[in-house]
Amino acid sequence: MGEEQASEDTKPVGLMEGVNKPVFFWSVGLTAIFVLAGVIWPQGSASVFSGVQSWIVTELGWIYLLSVAIFLIFMLYLGCSSYGRIKLGPNHAEPDFSYGAWFSMLFAAGMGIGLVFFGVAEPIKHFTAPPTGDPATIEAARTAMEISYFHWGLHAWAVYAVIGLSLAYFSFRHGLPLTMRSALYPLIGDRIYGPIGNAVDVFAVIGTLFGVATSLGLGVLQVNAGFNHVLGWPINFWVQLPLIAIITAMATISVATGLDKGIKFLSNLNMLMAVALMLFVFVMGPTTFLMRAFVQNLGAYLDHFVMRTFYMYAYSPDEGPSKWLGSWTLFYWGWWIAWSPFVGMFIARISRGRTIREFIAGVLLVPAGFSFAWMTVFGDTAIAFHLTGATTAVSDAVSKDVTLALFVFLEQFPLGLYVSWFAMALIVFFFVTGADSSALVIDTLTSGGREDGPVARRVFWAITSGIIGAILLYAGGLDALQTASIAGALPFTFVMLLMCWGLWKGLRREGVRQDALIQNLRPRNAISWQRQLQGILHHPSKAEGERFMRETATEALRAVATELEKRSLVTTLAEEPGKLKLTVAPGQPEEFVYGVRMRRYETPGYSFFESQSNRKRADYYYRAEIYLLDGGQNYDVMEFSKDELIQDVLEQYERHFQYLHAIRA
Repeated sequence: MGEEQASEDTKPVGLMEGVNKPVFFWSVGLTAIFVLAGVIWPQGSASVFSGVQSWIVTELGWIYLLSVAIFLIFMLYLGCSSYGRIKLGPNHAEPDFSYGAWFSMLFAAGMGIGLVFFGVAEPIKHFTAPPTGDPATIEAARTAMEISYFHWGLHAWAVYAVIGLSLAYFSFRHGLPLTMRSALYPLIGDRIYGPIGNAVDVFAVIGTLFGVATSLGLGVLQVNAGFNHVLGWPINFWVQLPLIAIITAMATISVATGLDKGIKFLSNLNMLMAVALMLFVFVMGPTTFLMRAFVQNLGAYLDHFVMRTFYMYAYSPDEGPSKWLGSWTLFYWGWWIAWSPFVGMFIARISRGRTIREFIAGVLLVPAGFSFAWMTVFGDTAIAFHLTGATTAVSDAVSKDVTLALFVFLEQFPLGLYVSWFAMALIVFFFVTGADSSALVIDTLTSGGREDGPVARRVFWAITSGIIGAILLYAGGLDALQTASIAGALPFTFVMLLMCWGLWKGLRREGVRQDALIQNLRPRNAISWQRQLQGILHHPSKAEGERFMRETATEALRAVATELEKRSLVTTLAEEPGKLKLTVAPGQPEEFVYGVRMRRYETPGYSFFESQSNRKRADYYYRAEIYLLDGGQNYDVMEFSKDELIQDVLEQYERHFQYLHAIRA
């Protein structure tokens, strides 16, 4: 595993340039087979998939429950352990996005459209048809919100975090491709580049395509229901088809503008619109009740957290609760796992530069906290309508057609018609964000981890997802392929368990490396205290830094390279403006990297008081910092002589051998 992947001089321009052909063509071919089966044989496909899902829920449902529990426990452990300090990238890496943009993209890609669809419907469903106990009671209301929190809380985001953390760690820290196969590197090594790795990536592509297509179908059905409720439009395919075309066109435009522009802009817009809609309901609804309910719901969620994590209704006298578990909890767990390749890879792509602790805290707590607030505002308000006797319209709508629940709910508020239009726009934008994000992820998977694929190919995948959604709606095969996605999550569950094992092995290896760097080492030769004081007080200019790099650093690294080559070791010395990198045994497991790079810093304020000359200096000074295979080491060698720098290289090389000895012992 190298420090980073070598980049190409030019970006690919053709549709097939830079593509991993086995992954691309197998993905396209298998997708076409599934779609044709849904068109030609919709009822038979639905029957087969439904039977498979029923068998999985009955016989293997415990695997889903136990696996998701393992994912959550593993993520919590890593976040609290010493591994939490490790960065997803070199030690000197900085995050690519601000916290606000990062959180917005996390939420929009992961669950935005799902919360809009189920925010009213799910709590009402559990309220009117709880797994145990009497329906439409105060106890049923408490249980409904506790279950809704459970389904949309930490467990769901732990599934995404496993994929995202594994890919971000191995890709950004160790230079492996940003594809699903890379997470298995500690287990199978270079075989990830063969058929096994191709199969894992193909499965991820297909799951992402059908997940997005199913989401498109659900979103379009809800928007169609909104137009039916507001304007009286019929609910049929010929209304849904233009909606699919419009949404797909918007996704295509967004994906063509790239991650930093289109997706980032839409994610921020989605978050602002979602918060605005939630605040409207919060202010116009039973505000005080919602505040009290949020606190109580959170307490109930935490109080029954462990029990619900492992609860299977194994001792229930009838099959009702077990069927409910299969229809809800196991369905959700399978759904999150089926979506995890897409969401996890997207989260990884936007999380470079975060620490593991920062990543886990952000991915688990922030979106889950927003989901809790959303469920409270929409779900508890809808339940309050029923319990207080204000209206049962929302409950009645949920029992008849789930897609109408949100619009009947908003109808109970002032300006309900306008707010319904606003909600439909929010649904469209949430799907556009998910569709363009998925197109970027699929393009990365099918191009071996390259993130600079041609726009034409990203547009191809965005349009493909829209076509699949349209065909499924026309053929009536949406439910069947949604069920197939859940059934398909079963084998990927085992892949995710292997990914946890691989990540654990990788982090343990890194821990051994860090321990080796501080044990049995000779201290660096100390420079005189006068020179040390000079180094503290002096703030070198750019010219001084360039002179050090040219006259001292270059000569020192060349001398080391020459001596190593005399001992039959392959070395390279890369020279760039302001940067030198010595590599020993490049591309081998024993690869050693020692680099010197100039870094610019703002001159500290205290230098103002040092001397009159400092007041006339520029606002910046320069350091010559060392970086190794795992990134920057944050120490300056600008004051070193040639011999002292050579000594530092040899000491780092000795540490490297200490690490190799430790991992092979």
